Amino acid sequence: MIDVRTAAPALSQSREKSASTASGYGMLLVLVAALAATVGAITQIDRMADWIVVSWLVASVLIELFVLCGFYLLQPNQAVVVTLFGDYRGTDRTTGLRWTWPWMSKKKVSVRANNIISDRIKVNDLRGNPIEMAAQVVWRVTDTAQALFDVDDYKAFVMVQIEAAVRTIGSRYPYDDFEHQEVTLRGNHDQVGAELRDELIARLHVAGITVDECGFTHLAYAQEIAGAMLRRQQAQAVVAARQTLVEGAVGMVEMALAQLSAKNVVELDDERRAAMVSNLMVVLCGERDTQPVVNAGSLYQ
Repeated sequence: MIDVRTAAPALSQSREKSASTASGYGMLLVLVAALAATVGAITQIDRMADWIVVSWLVASVLIELFVLCGFYLLQPNQAVVVTLFGDYRGTDRTTGLRWTWPWMSKKKVSVRANNIISDRIKVNDLRGNPIEMAAQVVWRVTDTAQALFDVDDYKAFVMVQIEAAVRTIGSRYPYDDFEHQEVTLRGNHDQVGAELRDELIARLHVAGITVDECGFTHLAYAQEIAGAMLRRQQAQAVVAARQTLVEGAVGMVEMALAQLSAKNVVELDDERRAAMVSNLMVVLCGERDTQPVVNAGSLYQ
């Protein structure tokens, strides 16, 4: 039995190469000379034979059209992909006025940086919570041949791959971790952003595109669970604050009892020690200001 995966041919990838083109300024001189020849032929209409003048005019006009059809202009960070009857002949990246054979097809491709902010999409994070995410990506074309010939529409391809990469990264990590023991989308922007960039570079390599910078512009819980998650965050914050408060109060009580015993300020038996601990914990852990109560009698009455 033949394995289909091994029998299938590998995807052929185009590779950019330099096109054989010429400077347009030299051909501009040829065009000026052809125009001068045309003017000269017109001035000789009454002095020379008609067939000579007509041949002269036709030749000069054909040269002018031939030269004019080969001109094209390249600005900085632009490239022209040259093809001949569908066959890729190379890419020209030299700026300025350029010229190539008129029967060559020429298509301009921008190699400048492009900035895209993706649409907000809903993703389930590692724990299954629905979250909303959007990314900002700076990308540019590095191989014009791959961008034009290996994908159908490289700009649409970039948009689709950005969404796929955001979904992949969003499902790989939890949105938040209150115990600060995991890598999270909200707490580790730099690490997650770098991983998103690596994911995009790997996905866009087939189109001859690289990613210079990327990051998240929107990251939040989805509306259907935003209220519940907010209450959960508030409850966990209250518990964490209480835990810190109790730990501090216990330390203060221990310090107070130790100093009282060390300086022999007062001798406390177990019952009075328990009462003092109770009073101090109430004072230190209470949410409201406590009101002192003076006990004029004895603790045992």
